[in-house]
Amino acid sequence: MIRIGNASGFYGDRFSAWREMLDGGDLDVLTGDYLAELTMLILGRDRARDPSLGYAKTFLRQLETTLGSALDKRVKLVTNAGGLHPAGLAAAIGALAEKLNLRPRIGYVEGDALVRPDALTANAYLGAFGIAACLDAGADIVVTGRVTDAALVVGPAAAHFGWARDDFDALAGATVAGHVIECGAQATGGNFSFFTELPDGARRPGFPIAEIHEDGSSVITKHPGTGGAVTVETVTAQLLYEIDTPAYLGPDVVTRLDTVVVKEQGPDRVAVSNVKGLPPPPTLKVGVANLGGFRNAMTFVLCGLDIEAKAALARAQLEDAVGTEGLEFTLARTDHPDAVDTEAASALLHVHLKDQDPKRAGRAFSAAAVELALASYPGCTLTTPPGDATPFGVFTADSLPQERVDHVAVLPGGERVRIPAPKLTAPVAAAVAQATPAKAADSQTTRVPLGTILGARSGDKGGDANLGVWARTDEAAGWLLGWLTEERLKELLPETAPLTVERHELPNLRAVNFVIRGLLGAGVAASTRFDPQAKALGELLRARVADVPAALVARGSAA
Repeated sequence: MIRIGNASGFYGDRFSAWREMLDGGDLDVLTGDYLAELTMLILGRDRARDPSLGYAKTFLRQLETTLGSALDKRVKLVTNAGGLHPAGLAAAIGALAEKLNLRPRIGYVEGDALVRPDALTANAYLGAFGIAACLDAGADIVVTGRVTDAALVVGPAAAHFGWARDDFDALAGATVAGHVIECGAQATGGNFSFFTELPDGARRPGFPIAEIHEDGSSVITKHPGTGGAVTVETVTAQLLYEIDTPAYLGPDVVTRLDTVVVKEQGPDRVAVSNVKGLPPPPTLKVGVANLGGFRNAMTFVLCGLDIEAKAALARAQLEDAVGTEGLEFTLARTDHPDAVDTEAASALLHVHLKDQDPKRAGRAFSAAAVELALASYPGCTLTTPPGDATPFGVFTADSLPQERVDHVAVLPGGERVRIPAPKLTAPVAAAVAQATPAKAADSQTTRVPLGTILGARSGDKGGDANLGVWARTDEAAGWLLGWLTEERLKELLPETAPLTVERHELPNLRAVNFVIRGLLGAGVAASTRFDPQAKALGELLRARVADVPAALVARGSAA
């Protein structure tokens, strides 16, 4: 067994997690995931200002107080904090270690960065075997650029067990383990639909650990005494996070998520098994980030009567002042009738402007909004003073043949080893054959929020959103798989109605996953949606009231 923990799910995650994980119990490897689509834009702007930057500087500060402990305990550190400049971070770690009078062996992985004159950043999602090569060469720390999130876990497991490139089931099992722990506390009760049922209400959930075995099966757990919980449902929730079809594509293996079996093994221990893998696709995903222009936003407070008319007046006045191009208006009806205070009686008119001209999107827009304060609807007020525009980015996904990417492991000591593309690849169908949908229960119903018997987890993938929904009992799963169709989802979430919605069943997880194409427009950094990363989309669905079989509610929501 190899015991791999996680101490970071994003750039900005709990600063103390590295120390907590090293002090909390035994580990063989500790990983940290810092990269998201938005992060690559941030790092790209850093690098544009200073070519020596482009990596997650936070990791260096975290390492200053933990490197000695990791070396003493012989815990390997693996992180993608290298971002756009893994060699730069590796050098900075070396300088830090010298300052601390420590001698770690440092390896790094590069080759993901692609030269595209029309892009701020372009990076291929590399696999796990560059990480494995560094660890095989004795590295204490491995720094990468853009690898798949799960590769941070698959690489150490592959090195530990000596897996070959065609050990697809084992690689797929480790991919699932990596996917579960990659987002940190989301596997231990963070962002969990039923957080009120956890022992401490998820007040400070610990970070997760994957105990991976030679066949790729794993047990998900956490250090004793840490907050939150590891249950079948917390693991299921994370399994459904930011996925697409049940054929989960990766550079080393295609993981069949519809084969995953999760079972409780004991308190805060969930076994993950039966994962099947297929040869990887011949191409790698490439994330491309560009600056899309400049944006600004102002919010009008509309109180009391005639809300729609007040919003229409403000809209017409702003359009007269700055023109209609690039303007977006969203009226949030947060007002309540016969309210006893101003806030409860008020709606919010959010106004966004995007433009290639920073002056038009800047003070020309925001000052025009403020100038309406004494010349618009009664009670006119805004939530912020005028401000300048800020640049925004656009993320798109592309692909490139695996053999066209120069995947290189730079071993401790400086030797460069090229990691060849996999010899065995296979084209993958857009979706895995689905199980026959269960028949919807035919019984007396009662109107309750869907969250009474269903959990959900949602997120972003570029301009698309995913929404995974799971049932808490086998009986509820039979109803869910038959009842929640694409058409019904569009009825429950009207903003999805004009969009392409794909539906994928995962019966072993009592779940169904929806991919909503284009919900987030040009991606998180460019989205003006109130929930730009679709993180709350699942909770919106759970709050919708629907006719649910009364027997399911009467028997209780939890298994």
